[in-house]
Formats: sequence, structure tokens, C-alpha cells
Amino acid sequence: MKLWVTCLAFACVATLASAELFSSMAHLETALYAERDIAVAIQDYIHEEEKRLDKLKKIASDFADHSEAALAGDKNLLANPINAYLYMKRFTLDWDKEVAPNFQSDSESAVHKKIEELKGYLPNYDDLRGAVTALLRLQDTYQLDTNQLAQGRIRSMMAKQMSASDCFEIGKMTYNNDDYYHTTLWMEKAMNLVALEKNRTVQRMDILDYLAFSLYKQGNVERALVLTNELLALLPHHTRAQNNRKYYEKLLEEQRRKQYRRGEDGGEEDKTEEPNKYTERPLDEYRKSDEFQTYESLCRGEDTHDYKLKHKLKCRYVHKNNPRLLLKPAKEEEVYLNPWIVIYHDVVSDKEIDTIKRIATPLLSRATVHNPRTGKLETAEYRVSKSAWLKDGDDPVIHNVNNRISDITGLSMATAEELQIANYGLGGQYEPHFDFARREETEAFRDLGSGNRIATWLTYMTNVDAGGATVFTHIGVKLFPIKGAAAFWYNLYRSGDGIFDTRHAACPVLVGQKWVSNKWIHERGQEFRRPCSVNMDE
Repeated sequence: MKLWVTCLAFACVATLASAELFSSMAHLETALYAERDIAVAIQDYIHEEEKRLDKLKKIASDFADHSEAALAGDKNLLANPINAYLYMKRFTLDWDKEVAPNFQSDSESAVHKKIEELKGYLPNYDDLRGAVTALLRLQDTYQLDTNQLAQGRIRSMMAKQMSASDCFEIGKMTYNNDDYYHTTLWMEKAMNLVALEKNRTVQRMDILDYLAFSLYKQGNVERALVLTNELLALLPHHTRAQNNRKYYEKLLEEQRRKQYRRGEDGGEEDKTEEPNKYTERPLDEYRKSDEFQTYESLCRGEDTHDYKLKHKLKCRYVHKNNPRLLLKPAKEEEVYLNPWIVIYHDVVSDKEIDTIKRIATPLLSRATVHNPRTGKLETAEYRVSKSAWLKDGDDPVIHNVNNRISDITGLSMATAEELQIANYGLGGQYEPHFDFARREETEAFRDLGSGNRIATWLTYMTNVDAGGATVFTHIGVKLFPIKGAAAFWYNLYRSGDGIFDTRHAACPVLVGQKWVSNKWIHERGQEFRRPCSVNMDE
């Protein structure tokens, strides 16, 4: 017991000794200072959180206003390629810079998880790259001015104006693809805009870095050196710029020496270089071809061929003694006589179009083309759209449309392909091609067992604000979409040989959406409806 009391007394003394730190006023004052500092730290934290929450409030308000206006008003807001690009950027680059950092400290919260789940429906970086590619395709095909695009202007249609950052990001993406032509166009515009911005959206030094090297890659070494010197004035220790300056100076010195030696030898200065050599659009061999140049000209609505037989073209009502057409004849408009290309007006109603689009929309996937070597379907960069295939039995509307095509053309649909629905989105196109398989393409359509494509029926299910024409490059025909109308032509002569003048293309959609349906009709089953002929040209 005595030992226990002694131990207890020792423990009490030890406890008092360890508490000596808080037994003086000086130490208590230190604690008060610590308490004050804790309060300041908490207040700073609250202040930062309030700033974060205020920023989130602005972001939420911006998202709400933007989506509400788009859904309540112009549902084709994103059908404008400028608006579409800015929307893709909003949920990729801008999101990562402005929105994501506000959730880093709260990544396990329910709201963060909900937002991450919803982000699955939003554009990603692949969509952003696709939007930039489409915008550049439209810029090239329709010869759109970079300044006007940055102002949000496409012909007479207006979109949101771009900032210096918006232009910079386009230039940066093209730079990463070694496309220095477009990099120069968009970086030049970004540099012009950043000089006018009160709150700069991008740093001038960043623009100079990309622009100087792009100009060098295009051969404009002199201006590349000027911009590199400007960059070094802002960032004197930029190692890469220092090395580039030495290299550019060396190149220019070599050029001057060559010119001097040529002068000493009595030679004349080489004047074969064109004055716009630094701003020419680079083209591969196919894009330099007459066909591709014709294709782009037709897409712009230009006349490329002088059709001498235009005065012989007719419009007529046709019924072909078909009972259904006797009640409601087809409105036929001739567009070209050889090959015979016609437009049938008002062949599908708005209600039928809505039904077809409703059925097709959940089935849409990236459109494919027949590989002529393998006969298999595969995606291709020269065809940019999404498509779905609808069977005759999917809905009475599909059945009725197929019957109507048969009534008007006089051809059997028994061996025709299913009705293909195609939706051309941002810059959607299909470059020049044949619908029929040529003789050397022995594997094409073999799996169908129905012969070659004898004819094409193309129904336009929307009007298109700008672009999106169907053009025939060999004969200079251009058909601009008219909702409810359908184009029809034969791909094969009666002999079974292909009609090469039916080579055609779907021009990029400039503004708007383009929905079409294709019915490719095959040879089998047409033996008595369109008999063979001994005349090779018939």
C-alpha cells in the first residue's frame, strides 16, 4: 500500500512537471497567438472557398443560360461550325483550365461524381480534334477568310466571335499535325486579337513561339527571324529560340552569299518564285487534280461545265400507269439527259421523315464504304457521316417508302439494299466516288449475291442552310438539298457496264444538318423491268 502511494505521488509530480509548459502567462500568450493564427487560417480558407464557390456559381449560371437559350430557341445552334468548335473547346480545354481545378479538393463528393457521370455525354478531345478538322475543311473548300471566321461570320450567318485563345488553340492543333499553313493563318489572327484584348486570353510570347517556327517551315525565314527576335526580347533566356535565331541567321547568310555569287557571275536573280509562296494551301497529288478542283468549285456553287442541252430539260407529272401514281403522280424534274438524272419532288412527307429519323437516331454509327479489294465495309476519312440501316419490316413508313420508290422507278426492291439513313454533321462529306463496282472490283457486293448497283435513289430529309450539295464532277451537275425531294439516276447501262459520268460527291455541310436516305437498287430482279440492250451506250 505504501509502495502504491509512493508511485501515485511520483506520477502526480511527473504530470505536474509535464504541464509546466502551460503554467506561465508567457506560454499562454503564445497559445493565444496560435489561436489567432488558426482563426486567420480558417478565414483565409473560407475566403478561398467563397471565391471557389463564386466561380462555380458563375460557371453554373453560364452553363444554365447557354443550354436554356439553345434548347428553347435555335436548336441548330451547334450546326454552325464556329459555335460547334467553341462548344467542344468549352468542355475540353476550357473545362480542364477553369472548371476541373475547382473540384480537385472535393473529388469524392457526390456532386463531383454526378458531374463526372454526366461528362460522358459531353464532347471529349476526339470531338474537339474532329471539330477543328471539320472547320479547316470548310475553310479550304468554301474559301472562307480567317478574319471573318474569327468574327463569327460565315457568309451572311453570324456566330459567336472567337477570342485570341480560340484562334491560338486551332493553330496549336494544326501545328501538332505538321500543318504549318493553317497554323500560320490562325496564329496570325490570334496575335492580332491578343493586341486588342484587355484581359488577355493567351500570352503573346506563346503565339510568337508557334508562329515563328511555322513561318520557317513554310520557307519564310526572314519573318521567322523577326518574330524570334521579338520572342527573345520578351524571354531572353528561351534556349530553343536562341538556337533557332542562330540557325535562321545562318540560313539567311547562305541565301545572301548565293545571291552575291550569282551577281558576280552575271546571272539574273531567280524570279520564278511566286509572291504568295508562303501562303499557298499545301495539296497532295489528288487534291491538285482537275477532279478535286472541280469538286470544290461545284461545292461553292460555281459553274464548271457549259451544258448545251439545258433547253431540252423538262418537268412533268408521271404515273407510268401505276394505280397509286394515277391517284398522285410523281413530280419529275430532269437535271441531265445523259446520264439521266432526275429529281422527284415531295416524295416523302414531313411526318414520314420524322418517323424515319426517330427510328434511325439510336442506331446511327460511323458510315462505312465498300473496300473494292476485300468487298468488306470499313470507315474512311473521305466519308464523314453517321448512318443506320432500316429494314422494310421495321415500320410501316419504311415499307411505304420502299413501295413508293418501286412505283416511281419501276424497279424491284426485292434485291435492293436496306434503306440507309445518313446524318452528315459538322463538315460532313463524301468525296468523289462511284456507287457501282467497277470490273476490277470483283469482291464488291459479292456477299449480297444480287449483282451490281444498277441505280441510286437519294432522298433529302432536310434543307441545309449552306453547303451539303450533291455534285457530279464529270458533268458539272450540282444538286442542293430540298427537303422531301429525291434524286434518281442509273449507275449502269443496260449492258451492265458502269456509267462513269455518274461519279459524284457529297459536299461538306457548311452550316446546318443534313439527313438523307439512300436506296441502292441491284441488278437481280430487274431482268424484265429494265431489259438488257445490244446498244453499249443505252
